[in-house]
Amino acid sequence: MKKMQSYFLATCFLLCILQASAQQIASFSVTLDKTTNLVDVPVSINLDEFSFIADTALALFEVQGKQQVPIPFQIKHEGKRVMHWLVNPKGKTEFSYVLALAAPSNFNHIKAVKSPTDITFNANSKNLLRYNDAAVYPPAKVDTFFKRSGFIHPLWTPRGQELTRIQAPDHYHHYGIWNPWTHVAFEKDTVDFWNLNSKQGTVRFAKLVSKTDGPVFSEIQALHEHVVFKKGSGEKVALNELQTIRVYQPEKDQDYYIVDITSQMNCATESPFNILAYRYAGMGWRTTGFWNNTNCEVLTSEGKTRKDTDGSRAKWCIVQGELPGNETGGVAFLGYPANYNFPEPMRIWTLNTNGRGDMFFNFAPTKDRNWLLEPGKTYVLKYRLVVFNGKFDQAKAESAWQGFAHPPAITLNKNQNNHRASEKSK
Repeated sequence: MKKMQSYFLATCFLLCILQASAQQIASFSVTLDKTTNLVDVPVSINLDEFSFIADTALALFEVQGKQQVPIPFQIKHEGKRVMHWLVNPKGKTEFSYVLALAAPSNFNHIKAVKSPTDITFNANSKNLLRYNDAAVYPPAKVDTFFKRSGFIHPLWTPRGQELTRIQAPDHYHHYGIWNPWTHVAFEKDTVDFWNLNSKQGTVRFAKLVSKTDGPVFSEIQALHEHVVFKKGSGEKVALNELQTIRVYQPEKDQDYYIVDITSQMNCATESPFNILAYRYAGMGWRTTGFWNNTNCEVLTSEGKTRKDTDGSRAKWCIVQGELPGNETGGVAFLGYPANYNFPEPMRIWTLNTNGRGDMFFNFAPTKDRNWLLEPGKTYVLKYRLVVFNGKFDQAKAESAWQGFAHPPAITLNKNQNNHRASEKSK
């Protein structure tokens, strides 16, 4: 009898613990419209507005009918605690979530794996993107001025096909996805950071500022230096750029994933950095050498194709085509509304480039106007890439752009008993 009583008491105690551990702190609702419910939408909320409970004591659940299903979330300390998660719409428009005081579930992490020469983003045992922090030299007998660091290559599709190319013999200075300026007025000189054979300037990786892994995204922040080769007096850093690369973890076997690239630029001296209008400059993408004018295509938010895209403006641009292994895939490249000269002009190679129609894409905000960067100020450019296998269309690209440019509002329903709850409430 005593054993039964002890068992009963122990069971009651355990149930009380479990009930307490699942104590609701707040609930949220997210509403998508039909223009944003085709592609994953990253969302976030400021935790400190309603709870001071420790990060490790929290769990997030999606309400699915009568069930509460644990989902991955990630908290980043950005002066405040910001909780991030992905809304996976699958055609739905209404979503409900519960944040609870509970033991968090274990989810696989996407990781940025550092080697002596690069950092590779890996999720579900698949490589997605590689950032090269060490200088990559050109082939033998090619001028070493063509070396470069601080660029993305390879960028892989979810099924492992490469979408980038570096050091093509026609343009040794092309480096996957990279971001130099072409025509800059700096201290009475005009400097070309793009065409490395000019020997006027380059962009270099300077240091890794931070690296973050988690169940929702992996992220690095790298300092780039835009270096001027001064005539007869060595070199000088003219611009500092903090580049953030964030890769969101796709679901297992998902046929796309999301990459955010943010550049924060500051003058490195008391001299302004005046980017002069030129037909190409900024964030460029030299695509896979597998593509030519017979097996890849372009579509912009304005309905233009490869034949008439160059020089036009767009919110987004899809570049996609056939890939090795009887696959197809590409990238939807999205611009941000606060970017300079948005919607940005583009540089797209013509159908007869290099005699075979090689593909190159560039959002070029200074294609038709100057951009003066002044000392003491910060200038930001943001882009989102949706990297996919299969085929993207106008509806998916617009959905992805709306989620990037206009993230859905989150309606917060606080549990009044736990408002701004702290550790002592446990």
